[in-house]
Amino acid sequence: MAATKLQAFWNHPAGPKTIHFWAPTFKWGISIANIADFAKPPEKISYPQQIAVTCTGVIWSRYSLVITPRNWNLFSVNVAMAGTGLYQLSRKIRQDYLSGEKEAAPQLEA
Repeated sequence: MAATKLQAFWNHPAGPKTIHFWAPTFKWGISIANIADFAKPPEKISYPQQIAVTCTGVIWSRYSLVITPRNWNLFSVNVAMAGTGLYQLSRKIRQDYLSGEKEAAPQLEA
């Protein structure tokens, strides 16, 4: 049974014998690097980079479900890219726009 599933995976049109497997597999490095950057201070986050990561994730997630055969490896890595990009953007926006309001409010009262 396991040999049959392994053979089906090996011979799949998006299996390890094709670029359709390896490109998304190596793309996981971008998501892993973005996760590692969660420890960075928000002021070091780049808007253009994170917008690109997020948009790439959203666009290619949709595309991976439209093509035949569906490439679930491509879908999962792009969902991870979109998620990590959105999280990084939210950190940056909170730091740039929302934290300043909290600091400015006490100054107005004084």
